[in-house]
Amino acid sequence: MVLIGLIAVLLIVALFIPEQIIVRREIAINRSQIEVFDYVKRLQNQEKYGVWWKADPNMKITPSGIDGTVGYIHAWKSTDDRVGEGQQKIISIREDSTSSKMEIELKFIKPFKSNNPSYMRTETISKSSTNVTWAITSNMPYPMNLLGAVMNMEKMLGDDLEQGLKNLKVILEK
Repeated sequence: MVLIGLIAVLLIVALFIPEQIIVRREIAINRSQIEVFDYVKRLQNQEKYGVWWKADPNMKITPSGIDGTVGYIHAWKSTDDRVGEGQQKIISIREDSTSSKMEIELKFIKPFKSNNPSYMRTETISKSSTNVTWAITSNMPYPMNLLGAVMNMEKMLGDDLEQGLKNLKVILEK
């Protein structure tokens, strides 16, 4: 009876926890907005600065299409459960001289299935300085959203995005 009561309480609590979490991190990079966006819109460059690609240097990468253009797919497959299997697909690109944005459909296949919209945006701070925003939306439908509260997705995913942006800054400011 106590177990049923505990499960009921958890299910009620899950009703009040968001099913969607948007994790967003930013960094200033001392390069022009056009140069920075030209680099980040090429998904293969994430292999150089993204923490997930560094986690398994033996993962298999399968590109499809022209990198940096709408429709390009960057798929990966790893035996490491922290990396798993999935793909990124560029679904839109809007380029401008002061602010540009690329939207990505981020799909995970293993170790769990999910679809997480993502984007990278660059905005001019000055002629030689750019603000870069990297964001991922994590969708956890009820009652799985209860796990999001326990796992602290904001911190876990946020730390990875933040480190990736720091790596990006080092590469572009060389």
